[in-house]
Formats: sequence, structure tokens, C-alpha cells
Amino acid sequence: MEKLIIAPSILAADFANLAQETNMLNESAAAWIHIDVMDGVFVPNISFGFPVLEAVRKHTTKFLDCHLMIEKPERYIAQFAASGANMITVHAEACPHLHRTIQQIKSEGCLAGVAINPGTPVSVLEDVIGDLDLALIMSVNPGFGGQKFISNAIQKTAKLKALIDSTGKDIYLEIDGGVNQINAGALHHAGANVLVAGSFVFASADPKATIQELVSLA
Repeated sequence: MEKLIIAPSILAADFANLAQETNMLNESAAAWIHIDVMDGVFVPNISFGFPVLEAVRKHTTKFLDCHLMIEKPERYIAQFAASGANMITVHAEACPHLHRTIQQIKSEGCLAGVAINPGTPVSVLEDVIGDLDLALIMSVNPGFGGQKFISNAIQKTAKLKALIDSTGKDIYLEIDGGVNQINAGALHHAGANVLVAGSFVFASADPKATIQELVSLA
């Protein structure tokens, strides 16, 4: 089974001690850091934007995985790239010209991802899957951290893995929402190779040990 990447979401970090939290991740087994950007329009919450991304970038050389839960993300792709994003993931539901937005992300030198919500079928990715570097399944309804995992995401992961395999390409399959030690193994077995974990990591007594526990599931 292929290597499992853990991408802790700083949405759950202590923002009064962001440099300290980022340094903790630097010392951990996490390969990526997940950046959840919310606009209060596409999702019913507002998180943060460029200043926080730039602050994290200043304190880490790790891969920054930026997840844009925003309307009309094409307006901001260049600025997210300039602020330090390595991967930019947009939502299929937020992009009427999805193929164009994917190409825009790549033109800025970033890897391109597309996310789908719990109520969106895997089939919406069929016509763009070959252009992607990452496909993301939301295993909670986006907008808030700490939600309960939607179990159907495991079957959905297997469907998306089959679609990815049909391309013959190496495309990351990421899961975001409610990931913990109970469901992580099943998600990885179904085909996921990137798991986002927020409150499960940052609310634990020993975040670095919790990250290592998730990595070890592979």
C-alpha cells in the first residue's frame, strides 16, 4: 500500500501561537500543512486569507496544501500562489469554468486540486480528472472544524480511486473532515493517500504523537 501523507489543518491551531504551532508541525511526521480558506459565502464561516498563509510560509519549508472554500476562486489564484501555496484546491461546486480554473492554477506554478462536497457525486470529476494533481472528497459538509465524519465517504473514496486509476496517472486522493484513528485506516485501504486532520491533531494531548499514529496506519 502506498505511503500515507498526513496534512494537519491549521484551522484547528492556536492562532495566538501560530509560529509555535507551525514549528510543532515542522518537527512532526506530517509531510503537508493544510490551509483552509473560507469566505462566508460558499461556506457559512470565515477563516483567514493571505496574511495567515504568508505567516505559515515564513516558518516552514513543508508543502502547503491550500483548500479554497470560496466563491469565484479564480480571482485569487495568482495571489495564493505568490503567498506561498504549493497546491491550490478549488471546489467543483464554486467553479462554473472548472477546466479553465485548473489551468490557471497550473499556469501559476502550483499543483491543481478539485474538491467535492458530500452531496456531489464523483462523476462530476470525470471530464477533468486527467488534468488534476489532486482530488479531494469532503467527508463533512464544509465550513466548520470538528464535525462528525460522514461514513459514506469511504465508499466514495473507492469510487474516486477507480476513476483515478483509469487515467493511469499519479493523482493524490485526499480526504478532509472528521478524520481520526478509527476511520483513517479504512480510508487509506479504500485508496486515499492524503488525510487532513484538524481538531483530532491539535486538540490531542500530544499532537506530534497523534500525527505519527496516523502516519503509522499505512
